[in-house]
Amino acid sequence: MSSIDLLPKIQIAGRAVDYTEASYAHPGGMGAATLSFKISATAQGNRRLWNEEVTLYLHESDATPIFRGWIKRSNPTFNDLSIIAEDGFGYMIKGGEAEKAKIVLDNEDNIDGLTLGAAIPLLLKKAKLDDKIKTDFIGDTSPTTKSISPPIRGVTTVLDVIKTMLAKVINTSGTLPRPNIIRLIDDGVNSQLVIELESDLETDQIQMSFSDNINIIDLNITERKIPTLIVVNGRGGVKGTFTHDTAIAAFDRNYLELTNENLESPADCKNFAIKIFEANLTNQYEYGLKVSEGAYLEQNDVVRIKTDNKDYSGNYRIIGKKINLGPNGFDIGLSINKKPPTLAEYFNSRDN
Repeated sequence: MSSIDLLPKIQIAGRAVDYTEASYAHPGGMGAATLSFKISATAQGNRRLWNEEVTLYLHESDATPIFRGWIKRSNPTFNDLSIIAEDGFGYMIKGGEAEKAKIVLDNEDNIDGLTLGAAIPLLLKKAKLDDKIKTDFIGDTSPTTKSISPPIRGVTTVLDVIKTMLAKVINTSGTLPRPNIIRLIDDGVNSQLVIELESDLETDQIQMSFSDNINIIDLNITERKIPTLIVVNGRGGVKGTFTHDTAIAAFDRNYLELTNENLESPADCKNFAIKIFEANLTNQYEYGLKVSEGAYLEQNDVVRIKTDNKDYSGNYRIIGKKINLGPNGFDIGLSINKKPPTLAEYFNSRDN
């Protein structure tokens, strides 16, 4: 469905509201998606807005919204009311209220011995976020992991615990190592957390194709940081480090540390680090597309780009999305990359 066919609808607490302009943005990774919009200053009267549920449907007939979140801020002016809502990841970062933002894990109350899929429901309940984020379809990592060394202790956030556990899990069954990712989906009633492998650009189904003479309006290129000093932790405390001096001179000193418990010697760890470096070096760019369709694409979907320039053509992974809605139509932006899975996004995520 192209942007000209869409009839978007925004609801507050299940009731549709008239808005003058709106902007949806998903930064990618485990950063919070936001919906900003304006309504008439008198539309809500004295109704309480903070923490009210907000949904955005791209078409009024859609069964599921592309955004479900809760109002974090509202700023009244003489003519209108500006509202900002954040999705479940925003609450995992901040907790909504200061007293809900943190959890405490100690020797008596912890998640020791649990897989990530089993630990997350307990963490959400402990953080009092299980009313906003459900785990009916969460699944588990591939491979699963139960050992966290050292065990997680002290005051932390749900999101930090998830990132720590994800960093321990790498799937090495394919040509390239792949991380597990966490993302939110919507079942029509609730936001649901799911765990899945990062998409394989060679084998996963293509969800949509874009061409520079059909549905690509504009293309921007961003050079991302290449890890030039890579530390890989293996099993039993072994470790290997790879440093590329020439790359450091060209791209600066950028660190990446990860764990692969399938590796049993320093040499294996170093060889794995070299593989990670080489894969990153050939895929050092992220692309921002302004397109005329693709609003329903989701994070981790695979798309194909067709251009006359072979350097840009090929399969890409959706990492983020932005949609501006106004009286004159839509402005759809997609962030895509060919980035091989190095877990770097979890250490450099754009959390709010």
